[in-house]
Amino acid sequence: MKKIVWEVEYLSLPPVFKYCKKCREKKEFICSGQFRVNAQRKSLDIWLIYKCSSCDTTWNATLYSRISPQSLNPELLEAFHGNDEMLVEQFAMNTDLLQKNGFEIGLPSYSIIGEDFSPAEAVTLEIKSKYSVPIKVATIISEKLHLSQKDYSQLIDTEKIKSIPELDLYKCKLKNGITLVFNQDN
Repeated sequence: MKKIVWEVEYLSLPPVFKYCKKCREKKEFICSGQFRVNAQRKSLDIWLIYKCSSCDTTWNATLYSRISPQSLNPELLEAFHGNDEMLVEQFAMNTDLLQKNGFEIGLPSYSIIGEDFSPAEAVTLEIKSKYSVPIKVATIISEKLHLSQKDYSQLIDTEKIKSIPELDLYKCKLKNGITLVFNQDN
């Protein structure tokens, strides 16, 4: 059985949808790529700054609140001060953290890197994601293999595609990765 690996390459950071006070409606907020670090006496607050896509109103997503500066690694604190791109990406892609701030998270733009194959081939497919982003597995498979929803459903119904461990392939989300088996001999 042929083994194929697909990797999700993220082309943008996920937007956040929240009420904009200036626009007076729910709007898309885009990550600015900048942190705000505020020191008050013996504690720090650290936020990731987002901007409304319509009016540039800012919103600060709380990362740390009232923490001791000594509790952070000095290199990490310097990375916050320097708006380190990798650190921005790490926090902006942490959808669980953003949802804890109580807001709806959109999907980032992405592409799937890896070898195409025919859904009729016997293949073990591993889909990897650097971040835990809730992209539907059905969407990834359908887009990459150019399948209609009907064709994808037929693969599941005829057990030509299965996941390891077995999940509901109509509803399951990628998170950090998944392994699928196409046309396994019974």
